[in-house]
Amino acid sequence: MSTQQASLPWTIETDRLSISEFNLEDATFILELLNESDFIQNIADRGVRDVEAAEAYLRDGPLKSYATHGFGLYKVVLKPGGETIGMCGLIRRDSLDFPDLGYAFLARHHRCGYATEAGIAVLDDARRRGGVGRVVAITSLDNAGSMRVLENLGFCDDGVVIELPDYDTPSRYFINDP
Repeated sequence: MSTQQASLPWTIETDRLSISEFNLEDATFILELLNESDFIQNIADRGVRDVEAAEAYLRDGPLKSYATHGFGLYKVVLKPGGETIGMCGLIRRDSLDFPDLGYAFLARHHRCGYATEAGIAVLDDARRRGGVGRVVAITSLDNAGSMRVLENLGFCDDGVVIELPDYDTPSRYFINDP
């Protein structure tokens, strides 16, 4: 999807979740999420150690992606109570041929079905409004929970990617076609 194409709507609603664009006011949440041990172990250590670095992560990541590609990682909020619990969205990496579904949730919200629910909504909306076709995903080789989410979303395991920038270990590669 290019900047000429329609971007995802500002808010996507599911039964339990509200999914919307991040803004710089979300830096405190980003700081917490990116420093959880599960995030560091299964995704990467982004080196975000203070609110200023979290703001830079948002500016250089999701906010830049919205402007450049019309999509990016989105904030996932529980409807009851309004707690921000994670992120889910599409990432455009130079090292992959197709948009990549990414997601991460605070550990206290794992195994509740939120990643699958958010993933379904993001994929559906990106295809309906943005004309996105094939979507890929990567996960660490031992992240069984993430692999289960991808399988629940209809992704097929396509093997191991040996070299990806910003990752020290091989990743499992998944494909999802409409």
